[in-house]
Amino acid sequence: MTIFRFAIKRSFGNKTNVVFLLLLPIVCIFFPEGEDWPHLPYGYQYFGIVILFAGIRLTSILLEDRVKGVVKRLAVAPISYAQYLGQNLLGYSILLVMQCMIIVIGGVLVGHELYQPLWLLVLYTSFSFTAIAIALAWISFCRSKDSAFLVYMSLIFLFVILGGLMIPLDIFPALLKKIAILFPTFWLAEGLNWVVFGANLLDFLLINAVLWLYALIFSIIGSIRKIH
Repeated sequence: MTIFRFAIKRSFGNKTNVVFLLLLPIVCIFFPEGEDWPHLPYGYQYFGIVILFAGIRLTSILLEDRVKGVVKRLAVAPISYAQYLGQNLLGYSILLVMQCMIIVIGGVLVGHELYQPLWLLVLYTSFSFTAIAIALAWISFCRSKDSAFLVYMSLIFLFVILGGLMIPLDIFPALLKKIAILFPTFWLAEGLNWVVFGANLLDFLLINAVLWLYALIFSIIGSIRKIH
Protein backbone atom coordinates (compact mmCIF):
# COMPACT_ATOMS: atom_id res chain seq x y z
CA MET A 1 0.00 0.00 0.00
CA THR A 2 1.38 3.41 -1.00
CA ILE A 3 1.73 6.20 1.54
CA PHE A 4 -0.93 8.13 -0.37
CA ARG A 5 -3.53 5.38 -0.03
CA PHE A 6 -2.53 4.73 3.57
CA ALA A 7 -2.95 8.44 4.38
CA ILE A 8 -6.52 8.40 3.08
CA LYS A 9 -7.30 5.16 4.92
CA ARG A 10 -5.92 6.54 8.20
CA SER A 11 -7.91 9.73 7.78
CA PHE A 12 -11.16 7.79 7.84
CA GLY A 13 -9.99 5.61 10.72
CA ASN A 14 -11.00 8.30 13.21
CA LYS A 15 -14.72 8.94 13.74
CA THR A 16 -14.17 12.65 14.40
CA ASN A 17 -12.43 12.97 11.05
CA VAL A 18 -15.38 11.31 9.34
CA VAL A 19 -17.67 13.90 10.93
CA PHE A 20 -15.56 16.78 9.61
CA LEU A 21 -15.01 15.25 6.18
CA LEU A 22 -18.47 13.89 5.38
CA LEU A 23 -21.15 14.82 7.90
CA LEU A 24 -20.50 18.54 8.46
CA PRO A 25 -20.38 19.44 4.73
CA ILE A 26 -23.79 17.80 4.34
CA VAL A 27 -25.14 19.60 7.40
CA CYS A 28 -23.88 22.93 6.02
CA ILE A 29 -25.97 22.42 2.89
CA PHE A 30 -29.16 22.69 4.92
CA PHE A 31 -28.30 25.82 6.89
CA PRO A 32 -30.83 28.63 6.30
CA GLU A 33 -30.26 31.76 4.27
CA GLY A 34 -29.65 35.14 5.89
CA GLU A 35 -31.59 38.31 5.21
CA ASP A 36 -29.02 41.02 4.49
CA TRP A 37 -25.84 39.11 5.40
CA PRO A 38 -24.34 36.71 4.51
CA HIS A 39 -25.25 36.79 0.85
CA LEU A 40 -24.88 33.02 0.51
CA PRO A 41 -26.65 30.58 2.88
CA TYR A 42 -25.04 30.46 6.32
CA GLY A 43 -23.57 27.03 5.72
CA TYR A 44 -21.59 28.29 2.74
CA GLN A 45 -20.38 31.40 4.56
CA TYR A 46 -19.16 29.35 7.52
CA PHE A 47 -17.88 26.35 5.57
CA GLY A 48 -14.39 27.83 5.75
CA ILE A 49 -14.45 27.09 9.49
CA VAL A 50 -15.11 23.42 8.73
CA ILE A 51 -12.20 23.41 6.28
CA LEU A 52 -9.84 24.87 8.89
CA PHE A 53 -10.84 22.30 11.50
CA ALA A 54 -10.59 19.45 9.00
CA GLY A 55 -7.12 20.66 8.00
CA ILE A 56 -5.75 20.51 11.54
CA ARG A 57 -7.46 17.18 12.21
CA LEU A 58 -5.78 15.59 9.20
CA THR A 59 -2.33 17.08 9.60
CA SER A 60 -2.33 16.07 13.27
CA ILE A 61 -1.77 12.55 11.98
CA LEU A 62 1.72 13.69 10.99
CA LEU A 63 2.25 14.87 14.54
CA GLU A 64 1.25 11.41 15.78
CA ASP A 65 3.89 9.92 13.49
CA ARG A 66 6.50 12.22 14.97
CA VAL A 67 5.58 11.23 18.52
CA LYS A 68 5.80 7.55 17.57
CA GLY A 69 9.19 8.04 15.94
CA VAL A 70 7.98 7.27 12.42
CA VAL A 71 9.62 10.37 10.94
CA LYS A 72 13.00 9.51 12.45
CA ARG A 73 12.82 5.96 11.07
CA LEU A 74 12.52 7.39 7.57
CA ALA A 75 16.28 7.99 7.72
CA VAL A 76 16.83 4.24 7.24
CA ALA A 77 13.74 3.58 5.10
CA PRO A 78 13.70 3.32 1.27
CA ILE A 79 11.62 6.48 1.07
CA SER A 80 12.56 10.10 1.52
CA TYR A 81 10.97 12.56 3.89
CA ALA A 82 9.78 14.58 0.89
CA GLN A 83 7.93 11.55 -0.49
CA TYR A 84 6.40 10.78 2.89
CA LEU A 85 5.24 14.35 3.43
CA GLY A 86 4.16 14.96 -0.16
CA GLN A 87 1.99 11.86 -0.43
CA ASN A 88 0.37 12.51 2.94
CA LEU A 89 -0.41 16.11 2.06
CA LEU A 90 -1.75 15.07 -1.34
CA GLY A 91 -4.09 12.62 0.34
CA TYR A 92 -5.31 15.22 2.83
CA SER A 93 -5.80 17.80 0.08
CA ILE A 94 -7.91 15.43 -1.99
CA LEU A 95 -10.11 14.73 1.01
CA LEU A 96 -10.69 18.45 1.55
CA VAL A 97 -11.48 18.95 -2.13
CA MET A 98 -13.98 16.10 -1.79
CA GLN A 99 -15.56 18.08 1.06
CA CYS A 100 -15.87 21.09 -1.20
CA MET A 101 -17.48 19.07 -3.97
CA ILE A 102 -20.02 17.64 -1.54
CA ILE A 103 -21.24 21.03 -0.34
CA VAL A 104 -21.26 22.72 -3.76
CA ILE A 105 -22.86 19.88 -5.71
CA GLY A 106 -25.26 19.23 -2.84
CA GLY A 107 -26.28 22.88 -2.80
CA VAL A 108 -27.00 22.84 -6.52
CA LEU A 109 -29.08 19.66 -6.17
CA VAL A 110 -31.24 21.04 -3.36
CA GLY A 111 -31.81 24.27 -5.27
CA HIS A 112 -29.68 26.82 -3.40
CA GLU A 113 -28.82 30.03 -5.23
CA LEU A 114 -25.03 29.72 -5.34
CA TYR A 115 -24.70 32.25 -8.18
CA GLN A 116 -21.49 30.81 -9.67
CA PRO A 117 -21.08 27.26 -8.30
CA LEU A 118 -18.00 26.42 -10.35
CA TRP A 119 -16.09 29.46 -9.12
CA LEU A 120 -17.31 28.76 -5.59
CA LEU A 121 -15.77 25.30 -5.85
CA VAL A 122 -12.51 26.80 -7.12
CA LEU A 123 -12.47 29.23 -4.19
CA TYR A 124 -13.11 26.52 -1.59
CA THR A 125 -10.41 24.37 -3.19
CA SER A 126 -7.84 27.18 -2.98
CA PHE A 127 -8.73 27.79 0.64
CA SER A 128 -8.47 24.06 1.38
CA PHE A 129 -4.84 23.98 0.25
CA THR A 130 -4.21 27.08 2.35
CA ALA A 131 -5.80 25.43 5.39
CA ILE A 132 -3.64 22.32 4.99
CA ALA A 133 -0.49 24.44 4.68
CA ILE A 134 -1.28 26.57 7.74
CA ALA A 135 -2.03 23.47 9.81
CA LEU A 136 1.21 21.84 8.63
CA ALA A 137 3.22 24.88 9.68
CA TRP A 138 1.44 24.96 13.03
CA ILE A 139 2.06 21.32 13.97
CA SER A 140 5.71 21.69 13.02
CA PHE A 141 6.06 23.89 16.12
CA CYS A 142 4.10 21.59 18.43
CA ARG A 143 4.99 18.51 20.43
CA SER A 144 1.56 17.36 21.59
CA LYS A 145 -1.42 16.57 19.37
CA ASP A 146 -3.96 17.61 22.00
CA SER A 147 -2.33 20.93 22.83
CA ALA A 148 -1.76 21.65 19.13
CA PHE A 149 -5.45 21.16 18.38
CA LEU A 150 -6.73 23.11 21.38
CA VAL A 151 -4.56 26.17 20.75
CA TYR A 152 -5.32 26.02 17.03
CA MET A 153 -9.02 26.19 17.87
CA SER A 154 -8.35 29.60 19.41
CA LEU A 155 -6.46 30.66 16.30
CA ILE A 156 -9.36 29.57 14.10
CA PHE A 157 -11.71 31.69 16.20
CA LEU A 158 -9.36 34.64 15.69
CA PHE A 159 -9.15 33.97 11.94
CA VAL A 160 -12.91 33.82 11.38
CA ILE A 161 -13.74 36.85 13.53
CA LEU A 162 -11.02 39.26 12.40
CA GLY A 163 -11.04 37.91 8.84
CA GLY A 164 -14.65 38.89 8.31
CA LEU A 165 -15.92 35.37 7.80
CA MET A 166 -18.31 35.31 10.76
CA ILE A 167 -18.94 39.03 11.22
CA PRO A 168 -19.16 41.53 8.33
CA LEU A 169 -16.14 43.80 8.15
CA ASP A 170 -18.35 46.83 7.60
CA ILE A 171 -18.94 47.11 11.35
CA PHE A 172 -15.21 46.97 12.15
CA PRO A 173 -13.17 50.12 12.90
CA ALA A 174 -10.70 51.21 10.23
CA LEU A 175 -7.67 49.74 11.99
CA LEU A 176 -9.19 46.26 12.26
CA LYS A 177 -10.20 46.41 8.61
CA LYS A 178 -6.55 46.94 7.69
CA ILE A 179 -5.44 44.11 9.97
CA ALA A 180 -8.07 41.80 8.48
CA ILE A 181 -6.24 41.77 5.15
CA LEU A 182 -3.47 39.72 6.78
CA PHE A 183 -5.79 36.78 7.47
CA PRO A 184 -6.48 34.09 4.83
CA THR A 185 -10.12 34.09 5.92
CA PHE A 186 -10.39 37.70 4.72
CA TRP A 187 -9.58 36.54 1.21
CA LEU A 188 -12.04 33.69 1.47
CA ALA A 189 -14.73 36.17 2.53
CA GLU A 190 -13.77 38.45 -0.36
CA GLY A 191 -13.99 35.49 -2.70
CA LEU A 192 -17.48 34.64 -1.44
CA ASN A 193 -18.53 38.23 -2.11
CA TRP A 194 -17.10 37.97 -5.61
CA VAL A 195 -19.05 34.78 -6.28
CA VAL A 196 -22.22 36.73 -5.52
CA PHE A 197 -21.45 40.16 -6.96
CA GLY A 198 -18.19 39.91 -8.90
CA ALA A 199 -17.91 40.78 -12.55
CA ASN A 200 -14.18 41.19 -13.08
CA LEU A 201 -12.52 37.77 -13.31
CA LEU A 202 -9.12 39.30 -12.56
CA ASP A 203 -10.32 40.21 -9.06
CA PHE A 204 -11.24 36.59 -8.43
CA LEU A 205 -7.92 35.36 -9.79
CA LEU A 206 -6.10 37.78 -7.48
CA ILE A 207 -8.02 36.44 -4.47
CA ASN A 208 -7.07 32.88 -5.35
CA ALA A 209 -3.47 33.88 -6.04
CA VAL A 210 -3.20 35.34 -2.53
CA LEU A 211 -4.60 32.13 -1.03
CA TRP A 212 -2.09 30.05 -3.00
CA LEU A 213 0.69 32.37 -1.86
CA TYR A 214 -0.31 31.68 1.73
CA ALA A 215 -0.34 27.96 0.92
CA LEU A 216 3.16 28.14 -0.55
CA ILE A 217 4.65 30.13 2.33
CA PHE A 218 3.20 27.97 5.09
CA SER A 219 4.02 24.75 3.21
CA ILE A 220 7.66 25.82 3.04
CA ILE A 221 7.68 26.64 6.75
CA GLY A 222 6.12 23.31 7.67
CA SER A 223 8.34 21.32 5.32
CA ILE A 224 11.63 22.92 6.33
CA ARG A 225 11.07 22.18 9.99
CA LYS A 226 10.35 18.52 9.12
CA ILE A 227 8.41 18.24 12.40
CA HIS A 228 11.37 16.47 14.05
